[in-house]
Amino acid sequence: MDGVREKIIDSAGRVFAERGYKSATVRQICQAAEANVAAVNYYFGDKEQLYLETVKQAHRRLTAQFPLPPWPKETEPAIKLNGFVSAMLARMIGGKAMPWEQQLMLREVLHPTNACRELVEEYFRPQLELLLSILSELLPSATPTHKQRQCAFSIIGQCLFYRIAGDIVEMMATKDDQSHFSIEQLADHITKFSLAAISETSTSEDHDSNAHPSTSLARP
Repeated sequence: MDGVREKIIDSAGRVFAERGYKSATVRQICQAAEANVAAVNYYFGDKEQLYLETVKQAHRRLTAQFPLPPWPKETEPAIKLNGFVSAMLARMIGGKAMPWEQQLMLREVLHPTNACRELVEEYFRPQLELLLSILSELLPSATPTHKQRQCAFSIIGQCLFYRIAGDIVEMMATKDDQSHFSIEQLADHITKFSLAAISETSTSEDHDSNAHPSTSLARP
């Protein structure tokens, strides 16, 4: 990557992560990068394209630093699920990634911009499809599509919680608890918790299919 272009992206990442897309200015970014304002137009066209490329770069770096493990064909789905959760947690809360990369990705998830739709199609949806393929090996074949997606989003939500509320978790956990919140331990917990829920979901689906519609949803 061109040195000036890379420097602009790194500076833009920090500014966008701190201020958000609307509040950040091209002038602030160029001052941080020690670059001419015209360089943004030359390399990216405008502020929106610079932002989009910065978010993509953040995702690429996190994905490269925390890749999914290679799975032999015979790998059990529970092991795949654990590997998927481990990689997701690492991308959100772990490793040596520059803080702006994780912060910017979180900001985009919580406060989507026009860049989000492109991110969804290019990066997020393939990850969801991978998770759904793993869940298809764990859930009954007749599981409705909406239920499969609910399970997938629940797993993603558990991982996202530790990114959004990490500081709160640290404050609320006791000193004895602190040693039990490593990425590996959290991945094991989320995997086991999710597998138990999937097992319960499977049982509930069987029960609901045999129950009368008017009684299966009735409140006590």
